This record gives sequence, C-alpha cells and structure tokens, in this order.
Amino acid sequence: MSQANPRRTAVSLAVASAFAIMLHAAPAAAQQLALASPAAVNPDVKVEAVIVTGTRVGGLKAIDSASPIQVLDSTSLERTGQPDLIQAMAQNLPSFTAQAFGGDAANLTLSARLRGLSPNDTLVLVNGKRRHTTANLAVLGGPYQGGAAADLNFIPVAAIDHIEVLQDGAAAQYGTDAIAGVVNIILKKDTAGSTLTATGGQYFDKGGRTGDVSFNTGFAPTEKSFINFSAERKFHGASDRGGIDPRVIDPTIVAAYPILKTVPGYPYVNKISGDAAYHLTIASVNAGIDVSPDTELYSVVTYGRKDAKAYENYRMPSRLPKLFPLGFSPSEAIKENDYQFTAGMKSKLGDWNVDLSTTYGKDDVAVGVLGSANVSLYNDTGSTPTNFHAGDFIATQWTTNFDIGRGFNVGWTDPLNVAFGFEHRRDTYEIGAGDAASRYKEGSQSYPGFLLTDAGKHNRHNNAIYVDVAGSPVANLKLDAAARYEKFSDFGSARVGKLTGRYDFSPAVAVRSTISNGFRAPTMAEQYYSATNVSPTSAFVQLAPNSAGAALVGVNGLKPEKSRNYSVGMVLHPAPTVSLTLDAYQISISDRIVGSGAVYGSGGSVNSPAVVAAIRANGNVLDPTVTQTGINIFSNAVDTRTRGLEAVLTTNSKYGDMGRIDWSAAASYNTTTVTNINQAPTQLRPQSLLDQAAISDLETASPKFRLNLGALWKMGIWSVNLRESIYGSSSEYGTEDGGDYFKTKITPKYITDLEVSARVSKSLTLSVGANNLFNKYPNNVSAQLLAAQRAALDNAAVTVYPSFSPIGINGGYYYARASYSF
Repeated sequence: MSQANPRRTAVSLAVASAFAIMLHAAPAAAQQLALASPAAVNPDVKVEAVIVTGTRVGGLKAIDSASPIQVLDSTSLERTGQPDLIQAMAQNLPSFTAQAFGGDAANLTLSARLRGLSPNDTLVLVNGKRRHTTANLAVLGGPYQGGAAADLNFIPVAAIDHIEVLQDGAAAQYGTDAIAGVVNIILKKDTAGSTLTATGGQYFDKGGRTGDVSFNTGFAPTEKSFINFSAERKFHGASDRGGIDPRVIDPTIVAAYPILKTVPGYPYVNKISGDAAYHLTIASVNAGIDVSPDTELYSVVTYGRKDAKAYENYRMPSRLPKLFPLGFSPSEAIKENDYQFTAGMKSKLGDWNVDLSTTYGKDDVAVGVLGSANVSLYNDTGSTPTNFHAGDFIATQWTTNFDIGRGFNVGWTDPLNVAFGFEHRRDTYEIGAGDAASRYKEGSQSYPGFLLTDAGKHNRHNNAIYVDVAGSPVANLKLDAAARYEKFSDFGSARVGKLTGRYDFSPAVAVRSTISNGFRAPTMAEQYYSATNVSPTSAFVQLAPNSAGAALVGVNGLKPEKSRNYSVGMVLHPAPTVSLTLDAYQISISDRIVGSGAVYGSGGSVNSPAVVAAIRANGNVLDPTVTQTGINIFSNAVDTRTRGLEAVLTTNSKYGDMGRIDWSAAASYNTTTVTNINQAPTQLRPQSLLDQAAISDLETASPKFRLNLGALWKMGIWSVNLRESIYGSSSEYGTEDGGDYFKTKITPKYITDLEVSARVSKSLTLSVGANNLFNKYPNNVSAQLLAAQRAALDNAAVTVYPSFSPIGINGGYYYARASYSF
C-alpha cells in the first residue's frame, strides 16, 4: 500500500473541515466562544465569565463580544505539560506561534508571534496594565528578527487565572504595539487554598532535561483584602541537534591538525544548534484591599531571575593553539533580572468609575562570554582572559494611566457607556560597554564586547488621550467606537480609531465586524541597538538606524509602522452542545520595520564600498581572519498585507458511566504578502536591504495553515487529554554568499500530544504525558544550501534542522507531573 501524500492529506483535512463548518452552521449564538483549542475545553470553566479585554463596557461576557476573544483557563495551560507560558499558549492557540530556536542572544530569550506578524506587534497586559518589554533584542535573521516584546516566561503559570487573547487590532484602545492583537494575563485572586506542583521531563533523543517546581497560595489578611502569591523554580538543560562541522573533517585541515580527532565527541564538536541551558526563578504577588464600599487599592508585583548559557560556534585549534590546543567552544551567558510593580486605585467620582494606576518595569541583562579568548589581545600582550563581561542591556518602562467612565440612559436598549482616559509613558534603553578585554580590537571570540561607540542610554516619552463610546441603540445591536491621540517625543504624533459592531439575529446566529487603523512605534532596541555579530568565518556589524554609519548607507532613522485592520465574523450555535466561530481578517502594514538581510562589504557575491565605510564610521575593528564582512540594519523597508481565517468549533458528548468527552477543533489560515519594497538606497546598489531570504521570513517561514483537533475525556479519577496538531508547509530561502539562494521547505507535519492524569486522592493528582508523542522532526535544511556551506567550509552547515521550524528541532518531549492541593 502506498503512503499517503502529506500535502494532499493536509489539504483534504482543510477542505473537510470547511465542509463540516458549513454543514453545522445552522442558526444559534455561540455559548462557549471563549474556549479556543483542544486543551482549552474545560467544563469546569464558566465561559460566561466577564471579560475586560477589548472593551470599556463593564460586565461584558466573552460570548457577547463584538471582537474575537479567546480565553485560556489555567488548567488548559497546565495540561500542555510545558512549564513554559509561551509554549503552553502556542499549543492552545493555532494563530500563536512560538519560537523554537534562536540565533545568538535570541536563543536565551525566545519569543512568539500572533497572526504571523512580528512579536513586537502584539501588546501584552497583566491585569489590564501594560507589560514592559525585554531588553534582549533578537538580532539575527529569521521570522523573529527584531523581536523585543514582553517576555511572557517571567510570569509564573501557577499565578494565572486565565488569559484573554484579543485577536484584533486595538491600537485605538491601548496604544502602540496592538496591531496583531492583545494578550491580557489575568492573575488569580483566590483567598484560600494552596497548590504545589512538580514537573520533570526531557527529550526522547536526550537533552533538554527539565525540572520545575511551582507554588501558589492565597489568603485574606482581613475580611476586605486578598493576597495571592506564586513562585516557580525551573531548570532546563541544553540539547544538541547539530550536524558535522565541515571544517573538522576537511582532509587538508585534519592533516594539518590531526589532534582534531581527539576532541571529545568528534566529529560532532560544534554544539550551537540546540536549546540553551537555563535556571529560572520567578514570583508574583497580586493583592487588593477595599478601603471603602466604593474604593479599592490594588497592586501587582512580579520578579524574575534567569541564568542562561548557550553554546556558540566551535573555534578550531588554529585559532589559539598555545592556549587551546584542541580548539574551544565558547558559551554566551546572561544573568537577567526582570521586575514590574503596579499600584492603583479604583473608586467612584459621583457616578463615574475611576481607575488611577502607575506601572514600572525593568529588564536588566548582563551578557558574558565563557570559555573564550581575545586572540589579538593574546598575540599583543601574551595573555587573555577566558571569561568576559561583554556588556549590558537595560530597558525600563514607566506607564501611568487615568481612566474614567460611566453609563448614560439615553433611551437605548442598554445604557450608552462613555469612557475616556490619559496615559503617560517613559521608555529607556541602555547598552553598557563590555570590559576592556572583551572589546580590544576584534574582541572576545563568538561575542565581541560592546564598544564605547555602541554604548549609551536613550529615552523617550509619550502622552496619550483616548475616548471610547459603546452602546446598543436597538435590541441585539452592539456598537463601539474608540479614538486615540498619542504624541511621542522622538517622532511626533499618531491618530487612530476603531469601529466595532455585532448583531444577534437570534439566539442562534450573530455577525460581528471591526475596522480600525493602528500604529507601532519602533522599539527603543530597534532604534539604538549596535553590536558586532560574528562567526568563525564572518563578521557583520549591526548598525543603529540613526547612527552616522547608517547614514552612509542611506538609512536615516526609523518611523512608526501604520496599519489598517478589517475583520468580519460569525458566531453560531448549531446545536445545544455545539458552538462555532468564524472570523476573517486583513491587516495591511505600511512602513513595516524589518531587519535587513546580509549586506556585504567583502566576501559576498556582490559587495558595496559604502558598507566598509559605514563599519569604519561606526568604530568597529573586525577579525582579520574572517572571509565575509558586512552590515545588518533595521529599516522601514516594506509594506505587507496579511489575510487570514480563524475558526473554533467545540462540542461535548456524555457516555453515562463511561464519562464525558469534550471535543474541539481550532483552525487558522494565514498568509502574508510583501506588497511593496522601498527602493534600496543608492549607496548599496545593486544590493538590497531586503534579500530573498528576508522576504521569505515575512511571507513563508510560518505555516499558512494550522489545525488543532482534540478530545478531553473524564471519568471518575481519570482524565485523558489528546490533541492532534496539523501544521501546513513552511519555507525559507538561504544563501552562502548572497549569490545563489536555496529553498528549505518543511512539509506538513502531524504532531500528537497526550496526557493521562489520575486524581489519586482528594489532594494529589498525578500525570504523565508527551508532547510530540511520535518524536517527529522537521525536514532537513536544503541539500543544495548545505552542500554550498560544506564546500565553503562554513560552520553554518552544522545547522541541519531549520531554525524556523514550527515544531521545533528537538523531537518528542516526555514528562511526569504531580500536583498537591491543600
């Protein structure tokens, strides 16, 4: 019997799903809209709970929302088996894609994308208050390049009551960053009970050993107050999924350095392709007190400490034989401290509801290089440190909000709700210089220290005012209009608006639609980050867009992205236990901020003298032994259009003594097209700021289609959660020297997740499970690209699994969990 064609199977499943949707689309209003995915189906969660995201109207339920809101409850996150918030969300939401592997410092701070857009295009809130961003910018190429969004993994999963994900443009309501949508993390307010959870696991093919212990408790110091505390301690071990470095098997090199064959693990000596190892300690406090019948004081505090280390490329024995006769494998390490504090008051001012709050957040990353050397320093002085302090990233954000609103009886079906408010925000971004040894000449191997010309502290502030009017002029019709004005100290003002509507034809059928425009201010990191990115064979300078070097290649700073969002959807209830939502959308972004491809000054198939001049103007001294030099830079290089369709279907079946099964299907179709590429500066021609690889990162590196199918069975003490995730194809172009480009394609993948749990006592629950049960891997990197890299003796050939893989590069992960409540 011939094997099924995976591509044809995926298409067939998509078509079958579409037919199933049409067949079941009989009249009815979705009663369980809030649950978005297999793991999110939980009969214990009241999906009629009030939501606070995407609306200024108090008391609105998720099932009545005019915008697509998906709600993930805490048990949904726990059932993924991942003590990692980003991964847990990605497994639940088809339109939310997690980064599986990052290059260089990005491997120490992974991020995620919503609706295929930049991580920076999704706003993160905690209890409705803006979350500060990470200081660790994703610099190297790939679909997550430029990511400097909030690091979700500094929020303990144990602290989360639920997460509201608004999949709609919301800049008019919340300001910058909310182009793709909003993630609002709602923390627990329980005043009694405690839970202690321990999880352990590792990859089937070794590596990634993980241990996690989390704790949550709530209590009431007084009758009118609460404190909910959570803490988590996690360890995750490194993994290695790399191939053979062509340098260590080249006959000429081996003949010159036969000692290579004695290097531990030979010929698999380059360990850069795999997970970073890290220890993570995080904690949170959510507290409040009613000081009068109308006044509440509230506060949220989070703190996190991460110590992480990732292998960098192996350095050959020829690099510094007197000190490292077997060569050496440097490591990049960070010590990161992250905290945020919110204090606020909700009260009444006459008939008006008032909320005054201030939030301060800081992310401080100290970057180190371990087991390395500065070769020039050794050659010039006869000695070199082996550990270096390469510098620091520090980002802060201080946001103060004043919100006020009330309802007016104007003769409509519901009161007309009027809300308005003010916001002041101050952002800073700082790069601290590395120690003297790390930045001497070409700097420490694998990660040169930040130069004095890279270092600096920058700040900006902005003020905003908004107004939001919502009501029901006639029965079954909901309308919401929002407008916002913001003024930034560094690039001027922005005016945005949003119109939202929903009409319920009956308790069986509702339609909804939104239209809005939005904007995203460039992050401080995108504006000011400057460094040298190196490998054993290349050195590329990341130019700050507003630097003197950038001006020499025709780039003069960044301006904000501007967006136009449209969506239309249906909410259906075709049967008493069946709910269905369908939402189509289009997001057009002009002046989108993207990272460039490799722009060569030397060693490329085409080189530009202006690149060499820009490197010199930036004050960089590059390693004289490398064969390729150039620059990377962020710019407003393109306009894009993203179109998509999201569908969620939930139902359940009861089988008497055999228990109950909650079924669900959640699908996402998403495609991004580059509609315009801004003309390349004359200084770089015939090179372009956006090469074929960079374009593919925008258009094809994420699967266009994803389908989650799931079943949650409960009977007595037992529960079984089964999820099948189907990923459509994805692809990316790569090049050895900017000449020929080769396409790496990942064919459709079918990933099975399974968890079995038993509540062995009133307090103790034991679980075992697997993510990627059948240990599936992505397709290999293009054979032509690997051949070109091997022929050039390029260490990049060690990357045999593509880093853009939506299913990761590590295969199956198996785990056990014990949870004790008291």
